[in-house]
Amino acid sequence: MNNLPGHPSEYSANQPSSDNLLWQYVQSLNPETVAQLSKPELEVAQIMEQNLRGILGNLPPEHFGMTITTSRENLGQILASAMMSGYFLHQAKQRMELDKSIQAMHSS
Repeated sequence: MNNLPGHPSEYSANQPSSDNLLWQYVQSLNPETVAQLSKPELEVAQIMEQNLRGILGNLPPEHFGMTITTSRENLGQILASAMMSGYFLHQAKQRMELDKSIQAMHSS
């Protein structure tokens, strides 16, 4: 990941933002929808917190003042990993809820 002026990132180098349909869709959403989609689910947030602690270290904050130094590229990779994990966990939670609904329909 390179955010220097005149150096596009590896993800955007081959595609202008005007061709990114997902970005266009997100920009078209109304603020209420964005606010609703932005609310974290407690279970997902807990797993994400554990995941990030595993990546960054798990020292108790009440005993250690920790500062993390990294490059933009590494920070970008951590952020991308966290985002993908969050997306995966969100999809898994939706799948779990769907499975529960289907099981409830079959048992009634």
